[in-house]
Amino acid sequence: MTFDEQMMHRCLQLAALGMGKVAPNPMVGAVIVHNGKIIGEGYHQEFGGPHAEVNAVNSVKDHSVFSESTIYVTLEPCSHFGKTPPCADLLVEKNFKRVVVGTLDAHAKVFKKGIKRLEDHGIDVTVGVCEKECLDVNRAFFTFHEKKRPFVLLKWAQTKNRLLDNSEGKQGEVSWISKPETQVIVHRWRSELQAIMVGKNTVINDNPSLTIRAVAGTNPTRIVLDSRNEIPSTATVKNSEVETIIFNVEKDGIEKDVLYIQLKELSPQLILESLYERNIQSVLIEGGQRVLQSFIDANLWDEARIITGNTAFKSGTAAPQINGQKIKEEVFFGDHISYLRPL
Repeated sequence: MTFDEQMMHRCLQLAALGMGKVAPNPMVGAVIVHNGKIIGEGYHQEFGGPHAEVNAVNSVKDHSVFSESTIYVTLEPCSHFGKTPPCADLLVEKNFKRVVVGTLDAHAKVFKKGIKRLEDHGIDVTVGVCEKECLDVNRAFFTFHEKKRPFVLLKWAQTKNRLLDNSEGKQGEVSWISKPETQVIVHRWRSELQAIMVGKNTVINDNPSLTIRAVAGTNPTRIVLDSRNEIPSTATVKNSEVETIIFNVEKDGIEKDVLYIQLKELSPQLILESLYERNIQSVLIEGGQRVLQSFIDANLWDEARIITGNTAFKSGTAAPQINGQKIKEEVFFGDHISYLRPL
């Protein structure tokens, strides 16, 4: 591994610290090196706050060394005024000798413009160091800007004989598929995305809260697919704890803190188009089977995380059928988790 790659890997570690806190902005990490040693670090900590480059620069007391320093950053420095001034202008102002960038920014206001700003002022710029890793850490951001839709993560728990529920279970009792401890992992996943989606039947049958009770962070926006508005007013998803959107075919408007959005049909394409218009970059789809399968069949998914427990039910709803490429497998508390992406 080259020195540049080592420094970019450190940037990636820093960028990941912003997980679940910076969307719809990307996660970015930055490292400043002088005479072969790290003298400053920073990352984008929260949406609306200073960017990684600003925090890295501010972590260094003596700014005079920047003229002989290199700053490493996972993403192309921004070149436009948003909630903060352009980072490319800051690097020019501080007279950095060299800038090493992991990958270009997909946002139309930034793409290649930040690089041009730096090069026009005589700064040595290197692009593409650990590019694959830098793209991956912000795959939701890049999916949103390149495909014009949110990043779609599918998740379900299934028994070892591939059932989602227990048709022989007692009313009001939970038939656990995975270990209760695995819930912490699922809640962490929820905290890392902007929205969580389920269908009407999941709400009626389970009355879930769809929050991140088991971990610290920000609750995702709750999205429910309920074409004829059959969910009762007492459903937990209709409380004021978290923003809730209900997609339906009957009405628009806000009622008791719930946003109703009318679509001509609840197709995956129209749902994602509406979420894109609302600047929601990522959505975790947790169920039920028909909702999950509809996004699979429409080929509108980017990753699936399938939890397989050690239990087996005699009968129940069959798990979705998916054709994807397995990227890794993990075991938590005895539960097996498969991570897949489309072929």
